[in-house]
Amino acid sequence: MPACAHLTTLNLGKQLHGYIMRCGFDDNVFISSSLVDMYAKCGHIRTAGWIFDGIKGRDMVSWTAMIMGCALHGYAEDAISLFEQMKLEGIRPNHVAITAILTACSHAGMIDEGRRYFDRMTEEYGIRPGLEHYAAMADLYSRKGKLNDAYQLISTMTTPTGTIWSLLLSACRVHKNVDLAEKVASKIFEVDPENIGARVLLSNIYANEGRWKEVAKVRMTMRNMGIRKNPACSWIEVKNKIHTFIADDKSHPLHDEINNALCELQEKMELAGYVADTSEVLHDVDDEQKKYLLYGHSERRAIAFGIMSTPAGTTIRVIKNIRICVDCHTAIKLISKIVGREIVVRDNSRFHHFRDGECSCGEYW
Repeated sequence: MPACAHLTTLNLGKQLHGYIMRCGFDDNVFISSSLVDMYAKCGHIRTAGWIFDGIKGRDMVSWTAMIMGCALHGYAEDAISLFEQMKLEGIRPNHVAITAILTACSHAGMIDEGRRYFDRMTEEYGIRPGLEHYAAMADLYSRKGKLNDAYQLISTMTTPTGTIWSLLLSACRVHKNVDLAEKVASKIFEVDPENIGARVLLSNIYANEGRWKEVAKVRMTMRNMGIRKNPACSWIEVKNKIHTFIADDKSHPLHDEINNALCELQEKMELAGYVADTSEVLHDVDDEQKKYLLYGHSERRAIAFGIMSTPAGTTIRVIKNIRICVDCHTAIKLISKIVGREIVVRDNSRFHHFRDGECSCGEYW
């Protein structure tokens, strides 16, 4: 079950669930907790909740799986309610449960609640903050634009890692704080000189400001070090087969049909008022070329393929290896309304449930 959750292979997970029920294992708390985790990580948070409600003698793993599931899907209030209910039932939170509730606060921008849980973990539960707790709090501050607070928090750590500093560097890009970005990048390269993601982020931050000489320097350093950027890619499971898409990749056997479907969607989107946001296209090209690059993003290709390949009304579920961009987020909201489908996208941060032109994240991710 954890393998299915990690790979988001929902169909195989469902087959295992059927086997579990046929064999009478569904009343086993360990197996049921794994089912909750699998369905939540595969985008089926409602099914996860249904299984969780049916677990008798729920333990810490059961509660934590459901709380983290709600956190990743942006249902912070549900996560907090579950956390408090867990305590009322006499289960004392452990470090994993604290991580889950801090993650929930981070994805909803609930700073006061996050601070309270972070402070209480030592005072009430005797848990010393670990790397994952500092990361969740740094993420919470960063998402809310409190970059200096995040910097101060990370600086209090004994040995902050490149990964935690990278959370702040990513926020510097979102909030366009170049000075702090350079400061944070230097911290990262001190502890992790070959951090690919940080160098890519720094390059993107410079590109966003039109500082192409600095972009060239960063890219030259990467080439000299033999570092290559991992391409953005998305994948979708259709009829028990995983289909992977990279931006503007022409290797898929239905490439032409997918392009035609994208063109049709584009026309309908523009009639509905869509205007491309090219601010995050970090290439030194003209606006028309930037629009073309946006239209070929991997998640759009995966969604178009999903719409072509599944019956009307079927939920489209797509996984992406990096953060979804602002323009694709806007586009997918419109697509969900145009085709009358729910579209679930899991990026490297959280789940987005697009339905009727709205997204579950409330424009906060």
